[in-house]
Amino acid sequence: MIELKDIVKTYKMGQTNVVALDSVSLVISKGEFVAVIGPSGSGKSTLMNILGCLDAPTSGTYTLDGRDISLLSDNQLAEIRSAKIGFIFQGYNLLAKLNALQNVELPAMYLGLGTADRRKRAQQALDMVGLSDRMHHKPSELSGGQQQRVAIARSLVNNPSVIMADEPTGNLDSKSGADIMRILGELNEAGNTIVMITHDQNLAEKAKRVVKIFDGKIVSDKGGNGI
Repeated sequence: MIELKDIVKTYKMGQTNVVALDSVSLVISKGEFVAVIGPSGSGKSTLMNILGCLDAPTSGTYTLDGRDISLLSDNQLAEIRSAKIGFIFQGYNLLAKLNALQNVELPAMYLGLGTADRRKRAQQALDMVGLSDRMHHKPSELSGGQQQRVAIARSLVNNPSVIMADEPTGNLDSKSGADIMRILGELNEAGNTIVMITHDQNLAEKAKRVVKIFDGKIVSDKGGNGI
């Protein structure tokens, strides 16, 4: 489903080229739950940006669902993001003026779905994360854990090929964080492919596979304990 081959990403800082990813190769199969772990500056965020089609590699190939997307234009990458990738961010990234249902609907609007269809999808996604009774509440009326569940529902609404979770429990207390990890585990058991970026070893071990990155290179790739 996901195949990275010899991915290199460099950034120019003044007169210096900084190598963020150094010949990274990685295969992720459909239905896996993979945690990518590494310290600050290790390259894990750069890797997530490439996997999530938020950035393009300097060299190497990235194949998603059989399509080489390494050299796509920005508009083509945006289309891939809308159709195939669901995002969960540490900061939730909900729009304050919209209620939970409207926030979850947004990605479906970009696919051009009609009002009734996207409303039905959003309601189903909120029900999956246990928030059907909070769909008309705005983010300010929800706890941090509830806001992150709205973000998870939003990531599901377009039936993506892969869910990218960037430090999904980083802003939560331990109980809310455990609830979010339980939901991610249930989504994975239902067949969803999940790639989670984290710096927390204990959190990473809850995935079924743990990929460690350091100085832009994958230094280990092993099984996790699962949730």
